[in-house]
Amino acid sequence: RLAFHEPIPAPAPLDWKPLPPGSWLGVLGGGQLGRMFCQAAQRLGYRVCVLDPDADGIAARVADHHIRADYLDDAALVELGTLCDAVTTEFENVPAAALERLAMLTRVAPTGASVAVAQDRVAEKAFFTGAGVPVAPYRVIETLEDVDGVPDTLFPAILKVARLGYDGKGQARVATRQAARDAFERFTAAASGRAPVCVLEQQVPLAAEVSVLLARGADGQVAVYPLAANEHRQGILAVSTVPAAVSPALAEQARAAAVSLAERLEYRGILCIEFFVLEDGRLLANEMAPRPHNSGHWTLDAADCSQFEQQARVMAGLPLGSTAQVRPVIMLNILGNAWYPVAPPPAEPTEPCWRIRAPTCTCTARMRPAWGARWGTSTSWPTPWTPRANRLLPSVIRWRSRWWKVERRGGWHDDRRFVGRSGGCIAGRWRHRPAHRDRLRAGRQCGR
Repeated sequence: RLAFHEPIPAPAPLDWKPLPPGSWLGVLGGGQLGRMFCQAAQRLGYRVCVLDPDADGIAARVADHHIRADYLDDAALVELGTLCDAVTTEFENVPAAALERLAMLTRVAPTGASVAVAQDRVAEKAFFTGAGVPVAPYRVIETLEDVDGVPDTLFPAILKVARLGYDGKGQARVATRQAARDAFERFTAAASGRAPVCVLEQQVPLAAEVSVLLARGADGQVAVYPLAANEHRQGILAVSTVPAAVSPALAEQARAAAVSLAERLEYRGILCIEFFVLEDGRLLANEMAPRPHNSGHWTLDAADCSQFEQQARVMAGLPLGSTAQVRPVIMLNILGNAWYPVAPPPAEPTEPCWRIRAPTCTCTARMRPAWGARWGTSTSWPTPWTPRANRLLPSVIRWRSRWWKVERRGGWHDDRRFVGRSGGCIAGRWRHRPAHRDRLRAGRQCGR
């Protein structure tokens, strides 16, 4: 057997014939996405093994088998690859080398090469540009001298670490060159004095942020979900509206770009491409996620086949499911802050005052809510729903936006937002201020 540190030869082509129920599927990572994958795979009749260093990961609680080990533990990878007929990852920061090692033993989707591109912003932007998909103007920053050398036209900008940044972490908005220098020094100090590779990206005039979620099988078959419009709060996804209120031409442009990127990668699995829509109508690629995406959780409630079932289907060599949307939806991310009425948070959480009028509310996190971490999602749709409701989504968005509120407690600026009729609370306790006339008017229109 090869030692893990030895060079890994190119794996032999694997037979992607369909796996029968009862086969084992493996997943690297034990978080919320891993748990929902486990549940989807088990509904199809498969058994799931999770490799996760956490002794009490939420995916391990529902998995059929848990291997507790580091992602680069060779013995654990051999055990996982020997047991499972196919392996995937639940997040992009699993070492690509681990996936390459597993590819010697079993089928892997996505490949280590695909994940490696998504792990590094520099490689990711170079890949987008090489594929003919435009990105926002940027410069690679490795030293303070690089900051001094960027043109003035790049500011204001966002400085992002090239690796391991997520949910707004490892990012800083910088309006001036000096602010960029200060942010780079902070990132260097946080990395124990080792200067990280960063990307300085120009802040572009945004009209909207959208994402394309797709599944691609080993045979090249592609299934694309409807475009989602996303709103972020403090770098964390807050609201997704599907279908996005954009022109059909723009939606098709985003879809075509995402499919071309997946084909260029020879991708297998679930892939999400996030785009910026500029005020002048241009479409720029932002980043990609080689896994199920948080903006795709609505597929659990409002699509023929969820993104997690698609992930299991790709791994098992089954035909892809339908991505048809059965109703327009607004999905909210609920943070663990909802259990803490004051900030900084007390030691013990307090049950929120739930007044959610959404049809579904799904917990996707640990049993104990954590401040600043995702707890779950809430999905709502016009009731009763008719195809005409698709045209009503812009008005739904307008009367939902009236519910955003900002509170101040004891001088501490609490930038926690509150959403009403659309179905949930984001990072805070509920505050009920209904706009009855608008809600009833939209309901009557949906029912005609």
